[in-house]
Amino acid sequence: MAEFIQLFGVLSVVLVLVALVIVYRSVTVVTQGYEYTVERFGRYLRTFSPGFHLLIPFVDRIGHKVNMMEQVLDVPSQEVISKDNAVVTVDGVVFYQVLDAAKAAYEVAQLEHAILNLTMTNVRTVLGAMDLDASLSKRDEINARLLTVVDEATTPWGLKVTRIEIKDISPPADLVRSMARQMKAERDKRAAILEAEGLRQAEILRAEGDKQAVVLDAEGRKEAAFRDAEARERMAEAEANATRMVSVAIAEGDVQAINYFVAQKYVEALKAFAFSDQQKTLLLPMETTGILGSLAGIVELAQSVRDPSGKPPGNTGGSKPAKQVEKPSRAQSEASVSRQSSAGQPSAHEEASMTFSMPQQPEEQIWR
Repeated sequence: MAEFIQLFGVLSVVLVLVALVIVYRSVTVVTQGYEYTVERFGRYLRTFSPGFHLLIPFVDRIGHKVNMMEQVLDVPSQEVISKDNAVVTVDGVVFYQVLDAAKAAYEVAQLEHAILNLTMTNVRTVLGAMDLDASLSKRDEINARLLTVVDEATTPWGLKVTRIEIKDISPPADLVRSMARQMKAERDKRAAILEAEGLRQAEILRAEGDKQAVVLDAEGRKEAAFRDAEARERMAEAEANATRMVSVAIAEGDVQAINYFVAQKYVEALKAFAFSDQQKTLLLPMETTGILGSLAGIVELAQSVRDPSGKPPGNTGGSKPAKQVEKPSRAQSEASVSRQSSAGQPSAHEEASMTFSMPQQPEEQIWR
């Protein structure tokens, strides 16, 4: 009896252990972000989504645990020969997501390795069809072409390649130096062109300014000439009016008017001599008595204007009238010249002119 009890206890323990194993093999919990494939006798049966699931023990089993989240793969560096035979080093990253767990598990072996090799092959294909400058400047175009090709190739695997990015394109050091020199030469060229364009624009503006200055100067000279002509015209009109008045006066018998006119011109000529460089010395002709005669005409005209009765101004107390200066005749002048010649004085034939200093006399002496 004791042996039977002992055997029953052992069997009970074994049955409990078997039951625990059966329960363990029949219950499956799928975590979030994953999907499990179920195989029955080694053949794919169905896919478990996240949650609690039951299996038939010893008949069904979990085949693959597939990560359904978006994943990142680093593409290792590789050397690529561009279209213009430049060797560059390229690396990048691939972003993908499994959409069908069964295809990802059973359509391709070593899924990540397949994606990496496919991406590296297409990187060489795309960059090999472009020259170096395009490879360095058209990253977006390269990424788009790679994404299109790789995504189309991985669609049968139940994948969705969401993004492919080229991280770095590194030319050789000597090529980098050559590119730097080329860039410097290009910038120097553009700087020279801009400088030449600036000088050209400056010359154009300077020429436009000179042109405007010449035009304005010509217009100014034109206006000044017009004003000068107008002034000369008015002066000529005034001169004509003065001459006309003198002519009228002469026609009426007033001889003093012509004397005044001639004396005025004579004095103006002497005034012009006075403003010359030798204003302290005047060169006059020998017949200086003509000046006295002109002054006498001016005095008589002034007397006739101030006092119609012939009396000079200031002669109100019965004093004697002013003595008129008579112009010597030509015979008297020739006799005087001959006497001066006999006395050792220079004659008009020996010297055409003489130096004559003419001090200013007060008006009262003239009237005397």
